[in-house]
Amino acid sequence: MDTIFALASAPGRAGVSIVRISGPLALMAAENFGIKKAIPRHALLRTLRDADGEVLDSALVLYFEGPESFTGEDVIELQLHGSPAIITSVLRTLGDMSGLRMAEAGEFTRRALENGKMDLSQVEGLADLIDSETEAQRRQAQRVFAGKLGEIVQIWRRDLIRAAALLEATIDFADEDVPVDVRPEVNQLLSDVQTSLKSQAIGAEVAERVRNGFEVAIIGAPNAGKSTLLNYLAGREAAITSSIAGTTRDVIEVRMDLRGLPVTLLDTAGLRDTDDVVEAIGVERGKARAEQADLRIYLLAPGETPLFPMKADDLVLRAKVDLYDDLDGVSGVSGVTGHGVDSLIDRLATVFTERSSLVATATRERHRLAILRSLEYLTNARNMLRDSAYGEDVIAEELRSAIRSLDSLVGIVDVETLLGEIFASFCIGK
Repeated sequence: MDTIFALASAPGRAGVSIVRISGPLALMAAENFGIKKAIPRHALLRTLRDADGEVLDSALVLYFEGPESFTGEDVIELQLHGSPAIITSVLRTLGDMSGLRMAEAGEFTRRALENGKMDLSQVEGLADLIDSETEAQRRQAQRVFAGKLGEIVQIWRRDLIRAAALLEATIDFADEDVPVDVRPEVNQLLSDVQTSLKSQAIGAEVAERVRNGFEVAIIGAPNAGKSTLLNYLAGREAAITSSIAGTTRDVIEVRMDLRGLPVTLLDTAGLRDTDDVVEAIGVERGKARAEQADLRIYLLAPGETPLFPMKADDLVLRAKVDLYDDLDGVSGVSGVTGHGVDSLIDRLATVFTERSSLVATATRERHRLAILRSLEYLTNARNMLRDSAYGEDVIAEELRSAIRSLDSLVGIVDVETLLGEIFASFCIGK
C-alpha cells in the first residue's frame, strides 16, 4: 500500500499546522527530514531539513507505530509552525520522496476502516463530528463515533444468530426425536429485536433533523413583520424589510444555534392572492416550504384568522405588538422592540429539546432504511413461525436476510457503493 501524506489541519496561517504521513515508508520519510530514532508515542522536538540539508522548520514530531495508530499503519505527524510557506516547503519535500504521494479526500479514515480500526458507522460519526456546529450535533456525532451503533448492532446480531441456530438445529436433527419446540424461544428473541429496531427507526428520523437542523417557517400575511422578526432573531439584516407589501418573493434561510440545537429559520412570502406572477410563485414556494418545515410561526394581524393549516406545536402569535396597546390575551411578538422574542425562543427550544430526546443511536437515513429492511424480514419470519406450513429452513433464511441488512450498518457487507459518497465529504488530511 502506498505511503500517503497531507496537511491534516486547516489551510492558511495558524499558530500550529499538522502534516500527517501514513504507510510503510512513514519512518523513512521522517529519516529523510533528518529525524533519527523516532520513539513511538513520544513527542520529539526536531529540526526538519530538505534533501539539500536546508532547514525547513523546527517541529514537534510524533510517531504512532502500527497497528496502534489511527490508520492501523505506521504514522508520523509533524506539528509545524503554521506558516503557509513552511507547509508548502514540507509538502513539496514529501512529494519529492520516492514511494510517497498526496492523500485523497478521506483516505486516512478509509485506511482506518480497511484496517479494522473503525466500522462504517464510526466513519460516518467522525464526518458528522467534524461538521458539527451545535452542542446537540456534537453529542450525537460523538455517540456514533464512539461505536455505540456498532455495539447495538452486535446485540441484535447475537440474538438473531441465536434464533437462526435454534431453527437450524431442528433441521440438522430432523430424523431424530427433538423434544423441545424452539419456535416460542425464537419468537421471543425476534420480538425483542423488533422492539429495539422500531425504537431506533423512529429515533433515526429525529437524529437526521439534529444533523441537518430543524426548520422553522415564519408565515403570515404581507407586511406582518416576518422579515423584521427574522432579522431580530438572526441578529443581522438577513432579509429586506419594507412597508411595501410583497417585498419577500423567495424563501430566505438563516441558520442559527438555538440553545445548542441547530435551527434554520425560513422567511416566506406573504400569504395572499396576487396577480403578480413572480410574487405568486414566491407564495407557492413559501407554502411548500412551510408545509415541510418542522414547525411554523404564524404572525397574525388583529381580526385575522390563519390562512394556513396549523399543526401540533405550531405557534400563532399577534404580529407587531409594539403598535398595539390591547393584546386581548393573545401572545404577541415584535421584531422591532424584541417583545415576546425570549418567550418565543423558550418555546422553540422546549419543543425541539423534547423531540431531540427521541434521538436514537442510528442517525442517518441510510441507517433507518437498513433497519426498516431488517424489520420487514423479521416480520415475515414471525408470521411464518405462526404458520406450520413454513419449515424452519425458510424461516432461517429470512433471519439471515435480516442479519445481512444489519451488517450493512457497520460495513460488514455490501458497502462498496457507499464508500465513495461517504469519503467524498472528508477533507484531504482526514
